[in-house]
Amino acid sequence: MTTEDIADEEIGNDYRQALDEGYLPIREVARSTGINAVTLRAWERRYGLIVPYRTPKGHRLYSPANLERINAILSWLARGVAVGQVKALLDHGQVPQATSTDNWSRLRNELLGCIAQLDERRLDDRFNASLALYPAATLVEQLLWPLLGDLRQRWQGQFGARAEQVFFFSWLRSKLATRIYHSNRQIGGPPLLLMNLGEAPMEPGLWLSAWLASAGECPVEVFDWPLPPTELLAALEHIAPRALLLYAEQALDGTLVRRQLPRLAEQCPVPLLIAGPAAHIHRDALVDLQSAIDPLAAHAWLTNQGLLGVREVTPCAD
Repeated sequence: MTTEDIADEEIGNDYRQALDEGYLPIREVARSTGINAVTLRAWERRYGLIVPYRTPKGHRLYSPANLERINAILSWLARGVAVGQVKALLDHGQVPQATSTDNWSRLRNELLGCIAQLDERRLDDRFNASLALYPAATLVEQLLWPLLGDLRQRWQGQFGARAEQVFFFSWLRSKLATRIYHSNRQIGGPPLLLMNLGEAPMEPGLWLSAWLASAGECPVEVFDWPLPPTELLAALEHIAPRALLLYAEQALDGTLVRRQLPRLAEQCPVPLLIAGPAAHIHRDALVDLQSAIDPLAAHAWLTNQGLLGVREVTPCAD
């Protein structure tokens, strides 16, 4: 056995011993917390928020105490605290209580300015900066979903609203679809199938729902145009998804709600969820079906049902 072989064996033993003691590799932490590895590294390098154990070969391993600290970080972020301010709060042992929206309001206003000017490069830069620091669920809850609400109000009767809408929806679809594509290439198992139940193409809530599922280590397939129920059943047979999510923003046709959706629910071979504001609009008619009012509620339901699966991976350097 060479010197290199001995060194490799010692490094392997060190890694396995740490795992036996309850440490987790970065990929497992990303899966369990919903925070991608890029963000975890940024929190460590730029802000010193987390200091994981490093093996001699450079693998990051996270202790139970690290996971508790991550949850505390998420608690502060959910209250609107900027990530650069969290370390001081944690080090002084304060417990998150008051809600602060200043940080997220500032970010939303910056994105609104980019959209108003149809400035794709600046919009990309602003969003990518946030993407490197915050998990998908936090960005949807605190930034993108409220931003969509602000935009809908802005677009009511305003000249140029259609241009802004097409610009932003096209950008959002491209941005999220690219991330979903690369994630799908790394994740095994049957996908979650998401379909647009309404008539408008490029429904942003559909893509936010898909991104949240993808961030939860779930492969996703997105059809952002509606299908007739008979073709939908055929698609289910070919794709064999783990579940079906139907998303709609606006009120739906009465026949679809009263007849076609209940019939589809009876014939659907996998769990079915109706998501989006339309689920609330038609809540009385859809009382026998599972529903969620927005992408975050849909994500919570999928999580509670155990539908956002993970896959086993071998240790890799990070």
